[in-house]
Amino acid sequence: MDRLAYDSGSEERGAIYTKREVVNFMLDLAGYVQGKPLHRMRLLEPSFGGGEFLLAAVKRLLLAYQASDEKVDLADCIRAVELHQSTFEATQRKLAAMLGEYGFSEPERSRLVSAWLVSGDFLLQPMPGHFNFVVGNPPYVRQEMIPSALLALYRKLYATLYDRADLYIPFIERSLSLLADGGQLVFICADRWTKNKYGGPLRAMIAEGFHLRAYVDMVDSPAFDSEVLAYPAITLIERAKGGPTMVAVRPDIDVKKLVTLANTLRAGEEDPAQGISLVERAGSGSEPWILSSSGKRALLRRLEARFPTMEDAGCKVGIGVATGADKAYIAPMALLDVEPSRKLALVTTKDIASGVVRWTGLGVINPFEDDGKLADLSEYPKLRAHLELHRDAIAGRHVAQKSPANWYRTIDRITPSLAARPKLLIPDIKGSAHVVFEEGKLYPHHNLYFVVSEDWDLRALQAVLLSSVARQFVAAYSTAMRGGFLRFQAQYLRRIRLPLWSEVPKSMRARLTQAAIVLNMAECDAAAYELYGLSCAEADMLASESIN
Repeated sequence: MDRLAYDSGSEERGAIYTKREVVNFMLDLAGYVQGKPLHRMRLLEPSFGGGEFLLAAVKRLLLAYQASDEKVDLADCIRAVELHQSTFEATQRKLAAMLGEYGFSEPERSRLVSAWLVSGDFLLQPMPGHFNFVVGNPPYVRQEMIPSALLALYRKLYATLYDRADLYIPFIERSLSLLADGGQLVFICADRWTKNKYGGPLRAMIAEGFHLRAYVDMVDSPAFDSEVLAYPAITLIERAKGGPTMVAVRPDIDVKKLVTLANTLRAGEEDPAQGISLVERAGSGSEPWILSSSGKRALLRRLEARFPTMEDAGCKVGIGVATGADKAYIAPMALLDVEPSRKLALVTTKDIASGVVRWTGLGVINPFEDDGKLADLSEYPKLRAHLELHRDAIAGRHVAQKSPANWYRTIDRITPSLAARPKLLIPDIKGSAHVVFEEGKLYPHHNLYFVVSEDWDLRALQAVLLSSVARQFVAAYSTAMRGGFLRFQAQYLRRIRLPLWSEVPKSMRARLTQAAIVLNMAECDAAAYELYGLSCAEADMLASESIN
């Protein structure tokens, strides 16, 4: 805790500062505006950092107070928390100076600053009462950066700190728990939690007791003062009965346009000209939020109701091998001086960049026997010599330190029979589906997902997975990347619905297969539209609209 409070850098403690235009937009979106009696309301900023949100909110509070005829104590109107001590003190000085500019005496400035600012850890700090508004940019800190004892304490206190959740998740949980009835929370933070596994408990909490009123996709929008690799979104969540969600996508960072956007979102009005749509039901329980257009949502739900998942249709999705020390395990096949049974030809994303397999000759060391057990090194002297040559790199991995006796195993167990099995290979991040048929000679690297099937013909399946229908499933559940790229990960591929192979007519089987063999994308789409029974309007929608 002391290290985070005194010695941590901005990156370590997840400090990313928000542009003034975005700050004011978020306060507008929350309804924290001068026309309201803000001096009779309470606002919380859980991690005030340089004071962007805090100072903007205080300015609105003071203007609203000066415009009123009431004379009330403002000490309870603001609570703002900051852990990092030097940042706390710098913002403390800024706040005192602002109060001086509005005519407050030195004793009154000191009293209000002491009442409003709290030095400490928001997740542990007592916070009496409830708030009408919670606004801010919670810290983006990965679990690996949190001391283990502190992380254990957080886990006891916050049910949403699940799986690999980052620190902003319990920040949202506690902030929501502090909202008064009808209270408004507006945060800008990474959008990963809205769809991925670790966000499930938080999504369930929101579904049970809150209303996701508005969602603004800020990916590719310059929302921060510095260039950061982040995929942000702004959420407006109200402590109220659930209802429809207003969705806006990548707004211009322009003062007038943002004022208009905030008013339209709060009014609950669809406006295609502003890129605003209404989603009747963004999610259910812990399920990922689906925020695409109503037509695509309706199509998605219809297909999900009619067809089984890929795996229920007899297709298995997996990921290639992660070694933890690629330089030790992977090299040109001819240079791996081990017994022939101890190496496998390896396929990587580079090998399939053209849309077909063009193997570049890499191989991977295989320390496993066919039964899944680690090979006995005494039986493989060449393998032993190779591993000993690279022992420092191999034994230094976390997986090796956890089990020293098995120091030479790869992170993922290698199943040699997979190399000999025909499969479809899919890279993780792509703008559109990139699905490549591999005839059964190569083992996939960890940056490739694979699909195998005992039921479906893989060429026909390739055509389906290359189609806009399959991409729509992935787009609905995947978190978006910069430039409109998607994550074609196993968890999203498993969301694709697929007819049973036994129910696919012979003529359609041949049509799909031929489309895949010649990589005719238009025919892959056309065949898939017919396979899934899409109407002309639905087919046109997938063919012509960008997928949100």
